[in-house]
Amino acid sequence: MSFHSVSRRRFFFGSLLAGAVPTGGFGSVPSLRALGYKPYYDKLNVAAIGCGGQGGVDLNDAARTENIVALCDVDIDRASASLKRYEKLPLYKDFRVMLDKEGKNIDACTIGVPDFMHATVALACMQRGKHVYVEKPLTRTPWEARLLQEAAIKYKVATQMGNQGYSHECHRVAAEIIWSGAIGDVTEVHVCTTPGTHPVALQELPPEASVPATLDWDHWLGAAPMRPYSPYYVPYNWRGFYDFGTGQIGNWATHSAGPVHHALQLGAPTSVECVSQDGRSSITFPNRATIRLDFPARGGMVPVKVFYHDSARPDDPDVYHVPGMENETILPPANNLAEKGRPTGGNRGQGGGGGPQARPAGPRPASPGGQPMGAGGPGVRVFGTRGGGPRPGILTGNGAVFIGTKGILATRERGEGVWLLPSARWQEYVLPPQLLTRSPGHMLDWVRACKGGDAACSNFSISGPYAEWLALAAIAFRVSGKLDWSSQTLSFTNSPEANKYVKPVFRKGWEMKL
Repeated sequence: MSFHSVSRRRFFFGSLLAGAVPTGGFGSVPSLRALGYKPYYDKLNVAAIGCGGQGGVDLNDAARTENIVALCDVDIDRASASLKRYEKLPLYKDFRVMLDKEGKNIDACTIGVPDFMHATVALACMQRGKHVYVEKPLTRTPWEARLLQEAAIKYKVATQMGNQGYSHECHRVAAEIIWSGAIGDVTEVHVCTTPGTHPVALQELPPEASVPATLDWDHWLGAAPMRPYSPYYVPYNWRGFYDFGTGQIGNWATHSAGPVHHALQLGAPTSVECVSQDGRSSITFPNRATIRLDFPARGGMVPVKVFYHDSARPDDPDVYHVPGMENETILPPANNLAEKGRPTGGNRGQGGGGGPQARPAGPRPASPGGQPMGAGGPGVRVFGTRGGGPRPGILTGNGAVFIGTKGILATRERGEGVWLLPSARWQEYVLPPQLLTRSPGHMLDWVRACKGGDAACSNFSISGPYAEWLALAAIAFRVSGKLDWSSQTLSFTNSPEANKYVKPVFRKGWEMKL
């Protein structure tokens, strides 16, 4: 049986050990307590690695039900709100030092740091027996995604990626509609994201500047090779640079492609190709692009083409026109299942956490060479240049459209809305029976797993393969032509150039291994 087959079975049927333990959970079994699980009535001791922006959201979500015992952040200014709220807790700049000194008092860690350090931090925690909640995207490269999948198995810890849409009612209903056969065999999918607010299409490295007194630049770089500091990188703009982030793939496609990966049970693609691109750069992601991935047949599901439209706008010349839907609004409203008698709660977190990261305040550095400058800092898109609002019949915004042999289904954002097209069909449609369990909230889903319950819905056996193919899409921005992928060897079979980007380049002393 393949690794992906085990992953799917684990998702559908819960823990493979279910039925072998009391209903009270793994925490009631002494031998499993030794593995780091706790009774449900005991609170986890959680350390937060990354306390500003989305890391702060994760920290506060965990604090609603569990104990926060230690903090780690390299940017005191970015994390100031969280540090003030938890000012009595020990604070570290180096997560390794924190794990060494506080490890006996830590059960689990939330990890909300830039993409390029996700795997490095997560592996260090897992190797010390700590359960991990890692912000999306799980990793920057496919090699790291595979490593974390294997690490979760080896170290027997509870894991979760912070793609909160996996816990949303509409996300699960979308999967159930597709599995019911309502739209037939899905042969083609189009995933879309809005333009981000990070640097794009830069043609030269950003200018060097003095490191702020509130930032530890060496620890911010972590495993990445040393380079001069620039305000183009910190605190938010790093996501637009190939060396640090995954652009809108990690920022939004990780969400909007979630229902696609789940409902279609996608494993590894056989090929990936950038079919169009505007503003190509060797440093940052482009202004916009379209990526195609081809997935083979999976069980009873036919082969499917997945098109990712990065930063699509209504006025783009190659914007996707949904066939036969010229007069229809394509993406559904959020939480639109009330009319079908289903709950409309978001289930993104106990308190609806997971909102957009805060943008830095104060004056912004001047942008050289006439590069546009927006709310995210220098070199980013200017707000108001996205090409206007949605238009009938075309796919823009954050969402996905499934093209089936018997119909069309669309989801929005994190899977927070779902409907069939045309609207007349949706109005008369009766939802299929529920097949999937419902989530208590994305953070609580992980907390429950940490205490010995069923594996979390986006645990690494699920989110790892997903992160792998998203990372392949990021590589396609950088290398032209159709790239043939071998999941077995974790390599491209026809492109030595593309293989350079499968695994990160590590600074000496930061190499990773199980």
